[in-house]
Parts: sequence; C-alpha cells; structure tokens
Amino acid sequence: MRNACRPWTCVLAVLVVFCVAEETPAGEKSPQTNVVLIITDNQGAWTLGCYGNPDIQTPHIDQMAREGIRFTRAFSSNAVCSPTRATVLTGLIPSQHGVHSYLRKQPIQMGPDAYCVISEFPTLPKILAQRGYRCGLVGKWHLGNNLKPQIGFTDWITMPHGATSTFYDAEVIENGQVRREPTYLTELWTQHAVSFIEQNRQRPFFLFLSYNGPYGLGNLLLRPSRNQHQTFYADKRLPSFPRGEMHPWLYNNKKYFNNINAIRRYAAEASAVDDGVGRVLAALKKNGLDEQTLVLFLADQGWAGGQHGIWGMGDHTRPIHAFDSTMHIPLIFRHPGSIPPQQTSDRLVANYDLLPTLLGYLGNENPRTTIGNSPGRDFSKILLGRTIEWDDVAYYEYENTRAIRTAAWKYVHRVPSGPHELYRLTDDPGEQFNLYGQPTCEAIQTSLRQRLEKFFDRYADPQYDLWRGGRSKPLLLLNNKHRLTLDKNESGDHG
Repeated sequence: MRNACRPWTCVLAVLVVFCVAEETPAGEKSPQTNVVLIITDNQGAWTLGCYGNPDIQTPHIDQMAREGIRFTRAFSSNAVCSPTRATVLTGLIPSQHGVHSYLRKQPIQMGPDAYCVISEFPTLPKILAQRGYRCGLVGKWHLGNNLKPQIGFTDWITMPHGATSTFYDAEVIENGQVRREPTYLTELWTQHAVSFIEQNRQRPFFLFLSYNGPYGLGNLLLRPSRNQHQTFYADKRLPSFPRGEMHPWLYNNKKYFNNINAIRRYAAEASAVDDGVGRVLAALKKNGLDEQTLVLFLADQGWAGGQHGIWGMGDHTRPIHAFDSTMHIPLIFRHPGSIPPQQTSDRLVANYDLLPTLLGYLGNENPRTTIGNSPGRDFSKILLGRTIEWDDVAYYEYENTRAIRTAAWKYVHRVPSGPHELYRLTDDPGEQFNLYGQPTCEAIQTSLRQRLEKFFDRYADPQYDLWRGGRSKPLLLLNNKHRLTLDKNESGDHG
C-alpha cells in the first residue's frame, strides 16, 4: 500500500511541492499523483469486453477495469467531440463554454484567425501546470489553434483538423510544423505517450492521450484496416453490432449501416487502441510509476453501430437524437494502491463531473472554487470504495435538443416544436416506446421538464444559451430558427 502518495494527503501539500518541483534531486520521484487521461473518439461503452461485448478484443482495457473501478452508467453531455472534450477539460456544459458543435476545418483550427475555444476558462492542464505538473497533449485536439500548445500544455503533438479520413500518411503537427506521417496514427500516439512518460518520470506529469480511433465514420470504413488485427476480424460476423431496419431519422452514414466491412474496420481500430492502452500501462510499470499514477479511460461521446437503426452519433440523425447509444460512454479509473481493484459503480455520472472529481481526488477540498459555476459533482470518494449521497441524473444538450436522464426515465425536449420524447427506462431500456403525451405519464413528464429547465436556468450562460437567442463559437448544424443548414462540403468533419 502507498502511504506518502495517498491522494488526499499527498496533494494537500501541493502548494509547497510545486514551488520546489524543479529542485527535486535526481533519482527521487515527486510525491504528487501523476494523471494519464486516455480519451477515444466515438466509442460507446458497449464496444468493450468489460462492458459485455463478446466480439471486440480489448484485453488491456478489460484488465484496467479489473484493476480499478468501472462506471456502468457514465454519460456524455453532448454528441460530438469538440463540445465533449471541452466539457472534460473545463467541467462546463456547452451552454457555458460556448462550444455547441464540432469545429469545422477553418477558421478556428488553423490559419490567421485560429483561436482556442476554451482559452478563457480554468482547465485541467492549466490547474495542474500551476501546481508544477508537466502537461502533454498527444493526439487529437479539435479545440482550436492547433498549431501550438494551448491552455497549460508544453508538450504537443496533434492533427491540424478534427476528422479522420485516414490513419496512414496523415497530417500531424509537431514542433509547430505540419507534416505527413507514414506511421499508423494510433501507433504514433502510443509511441509519443510512452516517450512522454519516460522523459517525465522524475517529476509530476499530466498526459492527455487523445486517440482519434476507433472513430467509426467516413469512407475509410469501406476499406479493410491495415493494422495487426485485420486478419483476426476478416471472417468474423461480430453479432454485437445490431443488424436491422434503418431508422427513418438516419441522415448520414447510410452506406455503413449493416455493412460488414465497416463493422470489421471499426472492431480492428478499437483493438488497436486497446494495444496502445496496454503499452501505456506497461510503460508506467516499467518506470516504477504504477502506484504514483492515476489512469482514466473514457470516450468523448458514445457511438451507435446499429443500435436504434443508427450508425454514428447524435449529429447523424434528423432530428438530432439523444438515445443512450450516443450518450453512454466507458469510464474507468485505475490507481494501484489507492483505488481498490475489481470495483464497479452504478452511480449515474456525467462527463462534466470529471474535472471536480479529479481535483477532489488530487486533494482540492472545494473544486468549485477552482473551476467556477460548473454543474459537475465530485464523486472521488466512490473511487476509494466509499458510499456517498448522490442524485442519479445526467443532462445533455446538442443545439436545439436537450435531455434529462435519471435511473428510471429519460425526457427529451426540442425547440421550437419538438418532437419530444419520454421513455420509462426501467421497462424500456432500449428506448423503443415513446410515452410523451400519454395521460398516465403526465406527472413525470411535467416533473422532468421542470427539472430540465431549472438546470439550464441555473447553469447556462446567456451568451451561449441557444434556447434564448445565445450564440455558438463553432458553426451550427441548425440555424437560429432551428432548421437544418448542414454544409455538405463540411459533412465529413464530424467529431
């Protein structure tokens, strides 16, 4: 068991430690807890073995779950990656940070008008950098001004865009320059993550390892993977991907739906990400950092591979949807010696809860004073095996669509005129039977709508509250009358 590195004790001394971090004698490790945050692109919890998938091989992520705690009901607050990544790093929801949709190729990401869309907020790397951590981004950024390090990061290798059209000979940014990279991108990110760990093993570090896989979008799905898993999946039927009738709302990705080539390609890319997780865990162990490092694994948002007759996320249907396949994400914490192994938690948590939870775990007694008016709640005591009072609820918003999900119900409301939805999840976990407008459900429908409105009345910043005439930093899928205005030339640059 670790003594000096107990999270609530070791980081109470942060203000002292970070001031002398550069004077730590060679060969002595800092007592601060390192943080490795691994986030994947478009990956529902259902795609992992530890969440019950029998088809996709994810042994290292499954091992990570056994060695720590796995949350069975973790949800994203949005359906695409720029808003969800902004939420993870700030603890704020889209109507607070202003990132309501994914960033298109120009002008926010690259060029003379590029800017970081969350630069004005306290963020996890900013906070940790002030405490003496070395902060590194490896992989996808998709939050603007990609050419140079942002918000507390000093180490930086990323892409000049957010979408993935290829994993080979892709453009990457390193040392302020754009180049073509022949290495398989998932492998490249893993290599740089391992190097970052090795180079910073003698001081506290925060690594944001942001894979752009498995992804699951675009014409690359029509081509077989070139990674080491392609042969294994080449003849597999993969029945965990539901086959059935296409949902009438499906707007994009129709050629991938029920397509065995797309299904196999996604599975191969998911297993490659798992390889990377295994190598990162091995690097921590090799460098004696296992008990000094908190590792998180999550996805930016969920993803449907046939569920509800849909392929993709919430932006790929008309209207925008809020089914669980879009919202439900994997969430795993591992910290040997501090987080007891073989835990699962059924507490209903959201991605906006992550930043206050991380700060609480690292010793900040009142995270809200650090990050402002976040709706996030600190569940760090759950990681340590303790029981806490908790309201099982998560909120979601994507442009004109907002939802409240509790343990038993989900209510979805769209402005200005619907359609609205109500599901009794205890009886209908697949969200097949819309009970909106049913007389027997009038009371719960009214209650959930009031809770939804009260939440956004409390937390939404008026300048970014789309329901009340606010704006979005990126371009929207819908115009101010909430009619569809998707730019066909940009339709491939999804989050």
